[in-house]
Amino acid sequence: MGDGPNPKAKHSKYSLEDGKLVRKGEFCPTDNCGPGIFLAIHKDRKSCGRCGYTEALE
Repeated sequence: MGDGPNPKAKHSKYSLEDGKLVRKGEFCPTDNCGPGIFLAIHKDRKSCGRCGYTEALE
């Protein structure tokens, strides 16, 4: 079916360090979403799919 796991899948946003779960992605900074809602990284911007927050990349 595929060529292995999808590198953009949810499991790539987490890691285990010293037996603790570490979230690697950047979260939405708004009060509506907060921790737990990752920002999508596009070619020219970062955006939240839940509230629509968008931040331009330089």
